[in-house]
Amino acid sequence: MRKIDPTQINHLDLHKIILGTIGPRPIAFASTVDKEGKPNLSPFSYFNAFGVNPSTLIFSPARRGRDNTTKHTYENIKEVPEVVINVVTYDIVQQASLASTGYEKGVNEFIKAGFTAEPSEKIRPYRVKESPVQYECKVREVIETGDQGGAGNLVICEIVYVHIREDLFDENGAVDQTKIDLVGRMGGNYYVRAHGDALFEVEKPLARKGIGIDRLPEKIKNSDILTGNDLGRLGNIEQLPDGEEVKSLRKDKEIAALIESYDHDKELLRHHLHKHAKKLLDRGEFSKALRVLML
Repeated sequence: MRKIDPTQINHLDLHKIILGTIGPRPIAFASTVDKEGKPNLSPFSYFNAFGVNPSTLIFSPARRGRDNTTKHTYENIKEVPEVVINVVTYDIVQQASLASTGYEKGVNEFIKAGFTAEPSEKIRPYRVKESPVQYECKVREVIETGDQGGAGNLVICEIVYVHIREDLFDENGAVDQTKIDLVGRMGGNYYVRAHGDALFEVEKPLARKGIGIDRLPEKIKNSDILTGNDLGRLGNIEQLPDGEEVKSLRKDKEIAALIESYDHDKELLRHHLHKHAKKLLDRGEFSKALRVLML
């Protein structure tokens, strides 16, 4: 492992390491106005949600590392403590990136990046019509983490109104993750698209208590075929199968064929059983996979 003392490295180099290793980061496409009502629009990937009662979104228009100047978004919020946080989807990511250009104060990024400015319901800044989700927010507090280049300015917001495109909801009233097509920031020029094969599900262990990886037999925990993710799936099973459940698998055609082929070499049989169990895990057949591993 490379060891790094943050106090002994150039802050621009540390910035690259942080952005390259902490992600994907959601993007706050922040719309603000100054005291004269002139709009500003810029994306920030130091952003996330931090509570719902009260609703809390936080993003950080950090000080520029190059010259320690502050950004227009930060300056506007000091004058008018309101902001619309628009989500960034794949359809608008190139335009959103263009809006991050360091234009002079007073330049309207809505026009520069080709977006439509929509009036908000409860606050002064405009919404981005092309964004499918728009959060109108009041700024509760701004925490300045420092006064040198690269220091963060945590803008703590409370949601006062939400706009969501109707077609994003599924039949249960939840936002359909296969339709929203969000993007996130990675390091350098890289983004990630939360769509298609990039989406996968991990069942939350809330409704039940899994046995935990520690309760799995040693021959399973020490497998050279199974990954940590595989063991995590097995550890989420509520109870170990009993002896009869395990023995009954010998009647399974695939298992019987493996036993017949490799019964002369116990180590080779174990290897192939573990490979078969991994396929079952990938298909979501967790309980059967565990029984195979316990043969």
